[in-house]
Amino acid sequence: MNTQIKKVNEKSAARFYSVQALFQMEHSGLSIDSVITEFEEHRIGAIYNNTEFGMCNTSLFKNILNLAVLEQTMIDKATDRALATNWPIDRIDPTLRAIFRAAGAEMLLGKTPPKVIIVEFIDVANAFLSDDKGLPLVNAVLDKMSKELQQSEL
Repeated sequence: MNTQIKKVNEKSAARFYSVQALFQMEHSGLSIDSVITEFEEHRIGAIYNNTEFGMCNTSLFKNILNLAVLEQTMIDKATDRALATNWPIDRIDPTLRAIFRAAGAEMLLGKTPPKVIIVEFIDVANAFLSDDKGLPLVNAVLDKMSKELQQSEL
């Protein structure tokens, strides 16, 4: 069976890797520097589900990670307010937490229009979620977060 490999642009790859790195940091307790080194040496350029995540925009990757760590409290509070009542961020799937933190960090960077960030992270969520039932949640939460975080751009 001949499977076609889809290539992803460098910014999209940086977003994908940032979600993986944030997830890994939460579960392993590794420092941001250790995770960045691991990704630069071993993960960037890998193929996942017939998609090649060749070279990524390492500047965007590092900026997302650094800001997600630095502003995690602000991003998590914005996520909590965007989630349904009684579903705080610590009750949701850790993959979704990583998606919301990475997207929130990029929103705070203020260099990319929020609508682009939302579409990009819906694509990232699609790569990680086993079905598309979580995609409307990702869309709704990121839309609400973008409105709040635009007010807080650094």
